[in-house]
Amino acid sequence: MIRAQGTVGLPEVGIVAARRVGNAVTRNRAKRRIRAALESVDLQPNSAYVVVASPDSASMEFDELVRRVRTAVGSAEEQERL
Repeated sequence: MIRAQGTVGLPEVGIVAARRVGNAVTRNRAKRRIRAALESVDLQPNSAYVVVASPDSASMEFDELVRRVRTAVGSAEEQERL
C-alpha cells in the first residue's frame, strides 16, 4: 500500500483461526470476539498485527480475552522498540 508522505494510516490486523480452534462456527466466533477485543486496545498507526486465535479464545471470559490481547500488543510494541 502506498501512502502520501506525512499521512497516518490505520493499523492493519490479520486474525488467524486454524482448524484446531474448532469447527467453522467456533472459528468465526473466536475471530469476532478477537476483533471486538482489539477495539478496546490502542494500536499504533502505520503498523501491522497478526493475531493467532487459541482454542479457548471462543469460550473464555471476554475480560480475560481483552487482557491477553492487550498483553500481546504491548509485547509486540516492546519488541519493535528494541
